[in-house]
Amino acid sequence: MKTVGIVAEYNPFHKGHALHIAKTREIVGEDAAIVCVMSGNFIQRGEPAMFAKHTRAEAALYGGADLVLELPLPYVLSSAEKFALGGMAILEMLGGVDYVSFGSESGNTEELKEAADILLREDFGEVLREELRRGVSFAEGRQRAMERISGKSMDMMAKPNNILAVEYIKALRMLGSDIEPLAIRRKGAGHDESDARDGICSASAIRRMIKDGGDASAYMPREANALFEIERSSGFGPITMDALEQSVLTRLRMMSEEEFAALPDMSEGLHLRLMRAAKTCGSIEELYEAVKTKRYALSRIRRAVACAWLGITAADSEGLPPYVRVLAANEKGCRLLKTAKKNTEIITKPAAARKLDERGRRFFELEAAATDLFVLGGAEPENRRGGTEWEVSPVIKSSKANSYNVAVRRRRKGE
Repeated sequence: MKTVGIVAEYNPFHKGHALHIAKTREIVGEDAAIVCVMSGNFIQRGEPAMFAKHTRAEAALYGGADLVLELPLPYVLSSAEKFALGGMAILEMLGGVDYVSFGSESGNTEELKEAADILLREDFGEVLREELRRGVSFAEGRQRAMERISGKSMDMMAKPNNILAVEYIKALRMLGSDIEPLAIRRKGAGHDESDARDGICSASAIRRMIKDGGDASAYMPREANALFEIERSSGFGPITMDALEQSVLTRLRMMSEEEFAALPDMSEGLHLRLMRAAKTCGSIEELYEAVKTKRYALSRIRRAVACAWLGITAADSEGLPPYVRVLAANEKGCRLLKTAKKNTEIITKPAAARKLDERGRRFFELEAAATDLFVLGGAEPENRRGGTEWEVSPVIKSSKANSYNVAVRRRRKGE
């Protein structure tokens, strides 16, 4: 039996995600164990996930995953490079993973490996800096630098999933990992596309449907849709940045210049630009528009705002994750945990986090604080209570007894 890792956000879990898992098993073997490293209650776009992480993790189990692990918050709210490094590091820390499977517009593993090797060349950094001095965006500068070094077109680097795929491979190289990359060509609607293709709709389009009160059930597996409906009917979701806007602006207006300067990915006065906008803008969207430039992409600004609100500093994403945290597992997933590397700190019950070292405790407390702010977006006051990060255990789905949705467990704990 082979073990395959997948890094994802499942925001929300939809039919395209289920197809990716099924296609992975078709290639590697139907008995393959699927380990997903998933973003928690916040996503790389710098926004809250629409539904709580344990619910999304449970949806992934029903969609074909065997074990769902959490990607720590500092890596989630980071660049594609650090997002990928965090995900690959978690899989390496678990041990026993043979492949990492990812969707890409290219679908050509060898082509993606070649691109990753260019990024790792000693002369790449200097060539990139030369291009950035011309005043282009980072994405354009990176593509131009890669083309100068390779002597050929790198149009593939204009596609978001190709970029992330290349970063996954680069991260494996940096970690000295034996995990083999496996690229699967994406089907259905592309990233951020509005229309469905082949019955598959992009996650961003599904989120827009849900936010607008529409019916997105046709684009999600039946079990996943049922879980998300429980969240909605229980008043736990969907969570949107609109509902959290005042909390975000309040925090940012109280921050000092030193605190803004300590945020991740600050350079060339960006922290001052962000601070000025935070003190004057009346909405999150106005703030985004005031800060973004050709050099500073909107995604980077969103992440910076989220890091400021959640208390994440540049130091938090340095180094590798301090532990592996389990969000959900079935019986096969539980067996994988028993064969994990012996020197890896694995968190199943939240109480175990109290015994972590200083850095590990810092990470878990960041997650706990983030969850306390995440739940403020709930529709009902009784669903906004804090402290739930220390109470909710992993979702365990066994053949003897079906698991039940975390929203129900959380609600019962609050009664």
